[in-house]
Amino acid sequence: MRLSQMLFVTLREDPAEAEIPSHKLLLRAGYTRRIASGVYAYLPLLLRVLNKISDIVRDEMNATGAQECLLPQLQPAELWRESGRWETYTKAEGIMFSLIDRRQQEMGLGPTHEEVITAVARDMVRSYRQLPLHLYQIQTKFRDEIRPRFGLMRGREFIMKDGYSFHTDEGSLKDTYQEMYTAYSNILRRCGLEFRAVDADSGAIGGSGSTEFMVLAEAGEDEVLYTEDGKYAANVEKAVSLPGEAVPSSFTTFEKLETPNTPTIDSLAKFLQCSPTQIVKNVLYQAVYDSGKVVLVLVSLRGDQDVNEVKLTNELTKLAADYGGTAVLSLGVPDEAAQRQWATKPLPLGYMAPDLGDDYIQGGPIQGGQELEPAFLRLVDATVTDLKHFVTGSNEAGHHTVGGNWGQEFTLPKTVVDVRKAAAGDRALHNPSQTLQTARGIEIGHIFQLGTKYSEKLGATYTSETGAELPLVMGCYGVGVSRLAQAAVEQSHDKNGIVWPVAIAPYQVIVVIPNMGDDLQVEAAKAIYKALLALGVDALLDDRDERAGVKFKDADLIGIPYRIVTGRALGDGKVEVVERSTGIVQEVALTEVVALVKGWIDDELLASR
Repeated sequence: MRLSQMLFVTLREDPAEAEIPSHKLLLRAGYTRRIASGVYAYLPLLLRVLNKISDIVRDEMNATGAQECLLPQLQPAELWRESGRWETYTKAEGIMFSLIDRRQQEMGLGPTHEEVITAVARDMVRSYRQLPLHLYQIQTKFRDEIRPRFGLMRGREFIMKDGYSFHTDEGSLKDTYQEMYTAYSNILRRCGLEFRAVDADSGAIGGSGSTEFMVLAEAGEDEVLYTEDGKYAANVEKAVSLPGEAVPSSFTTFEKLETPNTPTIDSLAKFLQCSPTQIVKNVLYQAVYDSGKVVLVLVSLRGDQDVNEVKLTNELTKLAADYGGTAVLSLGVPDEAAQRQWATKPLPLGYMAPDLGDDYIQGGPIQGGQELEPAFLRLVDATVTDLKHFVTGSNEAGHHTVGGNWGQEFTLPKTVVDVRKAAAGDRALHNPSQTLQTARGIEIGHIFQLGTKYSEKLGATYTSETGAELPLVMGCYGVGVSRLAQAAVEQSHDKNGIVWPVAIAPYQVIVVIPNMGDDLQVEAAKAIYKALLALGVDALLDDRDERAGVKFKDADLIGIPYRIVTGRALGDGKVEVVERSTGIVQEVALTEVVALVKGWIDDELLASR
C-alpha cells in the first residue's frame, strides 16, 4: 500500500479524551476515531491489525476441530428469561442494550450468546453421537458500560470471539477446556504478548470454574496475585490466601470503654494501642434480590482485612433461594437516603457490634415496590472465628468493647464465609513459605466450565447410549479481539509511539523515501517495495510529499516493526534499516536488504509459535 493513497492522518498532541498511553497512541496514529462515548471507528490500519488477530484466532480454533458460525446480534428477551438472566443483564448489571420492536416484543443486543447457542443446540442436537460439539464466532458485541473509558479497552461496541462446546459429561468438557487453555495460550504467544493465565470469578456467566488470560500492563484494570514458584495465579476478585497471624490480644477482661472519635480501624487501633488484627469490624451492606427482597447484611471480619464484594455477592447468591430469588441484582453500602427508608433509629456507624439489634430495621414494603427483610443476615469471615478477647463495637457511638469472646459475650453467626480480599504479601495456601506478588493485567480471554446451568434451564438435552434424556454439559470460551489489539499497544510502546509485534502489525515493513525529488531514492524504494510484496511481506511505501523528519516520526508513531530508508547511503549501494523495537540502525547492501528483512520477519513469526 502506498501511504499517499491511504486514509492517514496523525496527531501531534494527545487527545483530551484519552487517559492511558494505548488510547492516546491509537488516536494519534490514525488507527481509530471516536464516534460516540464508547463507540469507535476502526480505520484501515487498525482493521488490518484486527484481521491478523482474527486469523490467528481462527487458526488456533480450527486446529482444535471447532467450527465457525455466526449468531444473531439481536436476541429475544424470552430466551434470556428462560435462563433467568434478563433481569440481571438489563437491571442488575445493566449492561444489555434492550429495546421493544414494532411488534411490542422485547429484544436485546447481544453482550454474549449462551442463550442463543443453547437454543440452537436444543433444536439440533439429538444424540450422544453428535457430541462433543464446539462452535465459535467472531462478531461485534454490545455492552452498555456505565463509564466507557480507555478506548477499545472498555467500549460499548467491540469485536469478540466467543465459542461454546457441548458434551455428554464433565470429563469431555474438561478435555475441551484444557484444549482451549492451550489454544488461548498459543493465540497470545503468537500475537507476541506477555501474559499470565489466572484463576477467575465466573461472574454473571456462571459455571463451576474459569480461567482468565491477562496481558500484563501497568494500565491494566485488573490486579493479579501470583507466587514466584509459578504454581498459583488469580485475579484479586477470586484470589485466596492465608492472612497474616493475628497478634494476641492484650485485653483479658470484657468491658466497654469510651473511645471518642474512633470510627475507623486505624483511629481505634491507635487510640487503644492495639493491633488491627485484634479487632472485629462489622460492615453493613444492602443486597437486592431479583425476587424484590431487600436484605441487610452484617459482615464481621478482622480489622486488618477488607471485604471482597465479588466473593460476598457469590455467597449471597448461594442464599438467594432463601429469599425467593436466583440472583443478586445489586449490592452496596446503604447511604443515608437508603437508611431513612428502613432505619428505626440512627445507626451507630463506626461503632457497630456483631449483635447489632434487628430492632434497627423497619421491615416490610419500601420504596420501589420492594420488600425489606426484618432481620439482619449475619455473616462472619473465617479470619475472626478463632479470635480471643477481641475488640469490637458496642452499638453506642463513641464506645467500643474490649476482651470479647465468641460463645460468651457474642454469639458466633452460623454462616462462616471467606469474603476477605487477598492481598500482596499474604501467604499462599499451597505453600505458606510463598508470598503473593502483585501485577496489573488486562483481561483478554476467559474460559468457563458452565456445566448444565443453561441446558437445564432452556431444556437442551441429548439421548445417551442407554436411551436416557440428559442435559447437555457446556463450556464457554471468549477472546476480546479489539481489546487484544489495544492491549498489545499498552504493553509495547515507547515515547515515540507504538511498537507492534511482527505477527499483528498492520504492515511488517515501511519503505521510506526521504526526498521525493530524488529519482534514485524513488526508484530504489519502489523496487524494494515490489520485491517485498512478491515475497509475501506486508509492506507500506511512504511516498508522500513530506519532509523526511515527518516521515520518520510517523513511522515511529504507527509502530511498523522495520523501516527501510533509501537515503544518502544509496550512493554507496546501501540503504538504512531501522528495527522499531530496539532502535538499532544498520546500513545494508541494497541487493541484500529484502532477503535480510524477510528472514528476520520469518524468524520472529516462527519463534512465537
